[in-house]
Amino acid sequence: MELKQLQTFRVLAEELSFTKTAHRLNYAQSSISTQIQALESEFGVPLFERIGKRISLTESGKRLKRYADEILRIVDESLIAVPDDSEPSGTITIGSVESLCTYRLSPILGRYRSLYPKVELIFRTGICTDLHKAVLDGSLDAALTFQPTITSGNLFCEPLLEECMLVLAHPDHPLVHYKQVQPTDLKDETILVTEPGCTYRMMFEQRLAEEGIKDPMKIEFASIEAIKQCVMNGLGIALLPEMVVAKEVERKQLTPLHWDSQSLQIITQLCWHKDKWISPALQTFLEMTKQYI
Repeated sequence: MELKQLQTFRVLAEELSFTKTAHRLNYAQSSISTQIQALESEFGVPLFERIGKRISLTESGKRLKRYADEILRIVDESLIAVPDDSEPSGTITIGSVESLCTYRLSPILGRYRSLYPKVELIFRTGICTDLHKAVLDGSLDAALTFQPTITSGNLFCEPLLEECMLVLAHPDHPLVHYKQVQPTDLKDETILVTEPGCTYRMMFEQRLAEEGIKDPMKIEFASIEAIKQCVMNGLGIALLPEMVVAKEVERKQLTPLHWDSQSLQIITQLCWHKDKWISPALQTFLEMTKQYI
């Protein structure tokens, strides 16, 4: 078995296409087939099921995928750890929710790039549950999430900062003048929300559901900036982190409502796998992120 074969197998397991795998690895398609056949011959079992032009992993293939990911991860670590180089180098892949990536990470990235120019930074955005899965399967080295405090047997999740959430409306909205806004006051309002799985969307919907508002009229957006613009144009009500709307509130383009009782607090957390080897590049990133946030 050769590392090249495992690398080819892993890419094919991700792409599920010989053509895309050949293009991604810059191999001839026949070379991909030969390498996979060699692996299947060595293990004595089919690793992929071929039905027409479609392929999928067999159960044996799924088991090998877990081992291949771990083997190739260790190889990548060794290439960083073995050379005697005092300056951090290599590649680190960091995940983050959109709001943190946009409003918290910019100064960190600028500082990090100036201090460690040999490190290649790759960023991925997503919702918290997807980010956790990616950290657990090793496709992310670390992630910044935005949610209530969590505990996990396989993750280190370090709380960094408690964030305040605001329920926002256009400055001329009638609810702006209420001394206290109850969840029931929103029963006839349009709620502007982020994608499903977003932590603070789930918090808001749960709070409304507790007051019997289980299916409010809502419009879903993939972008926080789009939500802000729509609230500023009077399209509806939204729950957003204070940090992403601070300028608009100061300019009186958005107005926080006097939300009732339970304050909607959420925590910025830094997560990485408990078994993850912390390379010098990742260590410096973790330390800098903790310091800045």
